[in-house]
Amino acid sequence: MPFHKIINDPVYGFITIDDELVFSIIAHPYYQRLRRIQQMAMAHLVYPGAVHTRLHHSLGAYHLMCMALQELTRKGIEITAAEQQAAKIAILLHDVGHGPYSHALEQVLAEGVHHEKISLLIIEELNKKFEGKLQIAQEIFTGSYHKKFLHQLVSGQLDVDRMDYLTRDSFFSGVIEGYVAYDRILKMITVHNGELMVEEKGIYSIEKFLISRRLMYRQVYLHKTVLSAEQMLQRIIKRAKFIGAQCQQPLNSFINEPLQNITLEQFCSIDDADVLMAIKTWCSHTDKILSYLCNGILNRRLLKVRYSSTALEENILQQKKQEVATALNISNEDVSWLVFDGIASSSTYDFESQQIKILFKDGSVKDIAAVDDALINESMRGNIKKYYICYPGLQ
Repeated sequence: MPFHKIINDPVYGFITIDDELVFSIIAHPYYQRLRRIQQMAMAHLVYPGAVHTRLHHSLGAYHLMCMALQELTRKGIEITAAEQQAAKIAILLHDVGHGPYSHALEQVLAEGVHHEKISLLIIEELNKKFEGKLQIAQEIFTGSYHKKFLHQLVSGQLDVDRMDYLTRDSFFSGVIEGYVAYDRILKMITVHNGELMVEEKGIYSIEKFLISRRLMYRQVYLHKTVLSAEQMLQRIIKRAKFIGAQCQQPLNSFINEPLQNITLEQFCSIDDADVLMAIKTWCSHTDKILSYLCNGILNRRLLKVRYSSTALEENILQQKKQEVATALNISNEDVSWLVFDGIASSSTYDFESQQIKILFKDGSVKDIAAVDDALINESMRGNIKKYYICYPGLQ
């Protein structure tokens, strides 16, 4: 009897696993760890339903990859069974290198190491465990495989990764503006000259995709309360490292040891639960700044955030620091942990690389940015850029 498993997903319905190797990878502890890592970090403090995990997302992206491969083969694109299996594995493992709370702590716990680099290390390790059966998946993931379009499905401006996280984050947050017509887009994809493209009749679905992405950044990912919580979370770990605060293993090694001493196995043993346990422990820490931040996160007493279209004047920042230092009776050095400014930004479309190309009926190809459609150009042009200041509420 052929291998067949189904997973009931709240977004897509039933997801089918019909490959024993794929199922074995899903069952591996390195992959199962994704159950314990939140997809949207601290966004649940604003949108209570946004508590889905990286495992949810990776399974959803896998499902969309299956749909994409089925559509391309139906259109006569040559993709062997081995390549299809490899593409599915590549997307399944594309985020396996995420650490606790995903992007929020990416450059804090493993400073200077991007999650994709760790994902590649894990894929290489699993390739050894499964006796080289992940070799093509590894090449697709890195973009070194000769069929470029397979990598573009995994990582590009119109990849199944983005299609799923926009659809899924919209669903769980309840922000309907982020909904993406993924099924329509997948029906419109094709391959031309070895590259992934979209048929002309799919232009308006791409337009909606880009607008949805922009709206999700405005309403969810860059929401001022989400930004405040994630900044506080980052500062908790940074402060713990700064003062050498102790916590339970395995997280303690990341706080008190050099990164080069951390093994891949140690990295794959930490998740959100370790960070949350440390935060609960540090709520009663003797360090005033660390305990203030931890209690703030645990009890949702977050720093205030004020956005501005222009950079904050230095005298305003200094005035706020002095006010907080006096009110909380802390030093001028310590107050910088609680009062700070920064820039939050995102771009809807990368004009320089990984373009979304439209294949017209006459055989011509245009970048989506060059299509004569005012709404598309308006939605893509320019970055979302906000200046902000964070500070404690003193009422």
